Amino acid sequence: MPQSASTPPVCRDCDGFATATITTGSRTPDGTRTTVPVNCPACRGLGRTVPSALVRLGR
Repeated sequence: MPQSASTPPVCRDCDGFATATITTGSRTPDGTRTTVPVNCPACRGLGRTVPSALVRLGR
């Protein structure tokens, strides 16, 4: 019988899309838009949930 691969639970706040790129509205000297990457505050940019025991230890 094949063994199924275990996948880590997806973050409920970002649905696995942990980092978003947001434009600031300004442009660089070459004309491209200035962007800022922003991580999900719940999963800290991992896209999956972390066991609470590891969060308390700061890992």
